Amino acid sequence: MKNKLISVGKILSFHGIKGEVKMGFTAGNEALIKNLRSVFIFIDNEKKSFQVESVRFHKNFAIIKFSEINSIDEVMTIKGSFVYLEETQVKSGLEKDEFLINDLIGLIVKDTKGNNVGIVNQIGENRATSLISVKKPDGKIFLVPFVKELVPEVDTENGYVTINMIDGLDD
Repeated sequence: MKNKLISVGKILSFHGIKGEVKMGFTAGNEALIKNLRSVFIFIDNEKKSFQVESVRFHKNFAIIKFSEINSIDEVMTIKGSFVYLEETQVKSGLEKDEFLINDLIGLIVKDTKGNNVGIVNQIGENRATSLISVKKPDGKIFLVPFVKELVPEVDTENGYVTINMIDGLDD
């Protein structure tokens, strides 16, 4: 089975004249970015591996030096490209209560008594937290804030999520 690639950032521009790149990434992924050792970037639809020499942060961006890139001209060949890791690399860096969105889609949703409530059909965001979109057997959808009080258990191994069905949650 081929290992899936997951995007961890995008090369926005060069930084300085020695081949460092400025990479945008999702806030909260600093630990993952800081520990990068090698990544994949597609150049002309061909996957190429790049070795990471150094990573530092400036404002909301990562400044990365790749062994293979040593000038502004070379940075320009990858500007606008997405930076990928293999899914196994990303998963190994996740904390106990962290999950990849794709691993949650399609999971069975149970209440705390073990009754099937529906399936996870999407994960969304609002300013405060992530939201789990649950599709009930009748096709209706309701949203559950992805917080421990309402989602006490996520078991990707066995394919389900447990939610605390408080009054009015699925209205």
